[in-house]
Amino acid sequence: MSSRTRARAVKTAAGVTTVRIPRQRGRRSADQFMFVIPERPTLARLVVDGLALLAWKHRRALAPLALGLLAFPTTAILHALAWWSGLLLAPATVGPALWLAIVQRRRPAKGGAVWGWRIALAALGTSGLAWAASAAGFGPLAGALELWWLLNLIAAQTAWLIVRHTR
Repeated sequence: MSSRTRARAVKTAAGVTTVRIPRQRGRRSADQFMFVIPERPTLARLVVDGLALLAWKHRRALAPLALGLLAFPTTAILHALAWWSGLLLAPATVGPALWLAIVQRRRPAKGGAVWGWRIALAALGTSGLAWAASAAGFGPLAGALELWWLLNLIAAQTAWLIVRHTR
């Protein structure tokens, strides 16, 4: 096989199309031309890249969403491995009420807004922990647990955005 027709081993990146034009006759010292044409990303890839960039830009504002999306598969794994873990998580639902009592005793709320936010936070924490215990015990897709999860997620995200914008 002639050296002219044999393919040369040139490494290119994945997803790149290379077009090689062989050397012309009579010009032995001239290098061959090589055009590198990158492939265009698909529409789905552009959408995924855009959503990832948007989520990265607003990552602090989406913290409750990330925690909620992490809690769903975590409780599913807990349910699959040890259904009785829901029984261990159930006493934790008292934690937010204890927190409210301790905070109210140490620093009493002077305004109605502070008291309201504390009660709302304790109620949301109790609801979230009760959901986690129920989901770990019965599975996150049992009954109306997915609706409960969604309502908790919406409430937490809304409260988070309100608190972040009123500071």
